[in-house]
Amino acid sequence: MANKEALRELQSRLAERLQAARTQQQGKSWLAVECSSRGFLFPLKEAGEIFAMAPVVPVPHSHIWFLGVANLRGHLHGVVDLAGFFGVKAVEPLREQSRLVAFNASLDLNCALLVDRLLGLRSEQQLTAQTDDTTGPKPPFVGARYKDQAGRVWQELNLAALANDEAFLRIVG
Repeated sequence: MANKEALRELQSRLAERLQAARTQQQGKSWLAVECSSRGFLFPLKEAGEIFAMAPVVPVPHSHIWFLGVANLRGHLHGVVDLAGFFGVKAVEPLREQSRLVAFNASLDLNCALLVDRLLGLRSEQQLTAQTDDTTGPKPPFVGARYKDQAGRVWQELNLAALANDEAFLRIVG
C-alpha cells in the first residue's frame, strides 16, 4: 500500500516537473525511461501524457511488438512495446512500474509506448554527449547518445521521426 502511494506521489511530482520544464524551454529536456535495462530519452516537446498500464485489446495479425489498442482517457491508442520494437525485449512480465507514454498530441498519432519504468527528467546540463561509435546507417529516430554522472548511457529517441517511420507504422506483419 505504501509503495502505491509513493508511486502516485512520484508520478504527481514528475507530472508537475514535466509541465514546468515544458513551459521553461531552456535548452534540451527529456523524459528518461527504462526498457529492458536500457536508458532512453524522450524529448519533452514530443512526449505526451503518462498512463498506468491499461487493458489492451490485441489486434490480430499484428507484429508481436504491437500489443494492441487501449482506451486512454476516452481515446483509442495503439500500444507499442518499445523494447520489443527494438528487438531487445528481455523475457519478463510487466512490472508494477510499467507505464504507457503517449506521443504528444501535436504529432497527430494516437500511440503510447510501453516502458518498464520512468526515471524522471533529464536536462542537457546533467548529461555529456558521447561520440557515435556505431557503423553504418541508423534510423532517423535514433538521436544522440549521452552519459550521465553515474556513467549510465542514454539513447535519445526522436518521437516525431518515430511517428513517421515506415516500419513503426506498419503494425501488420
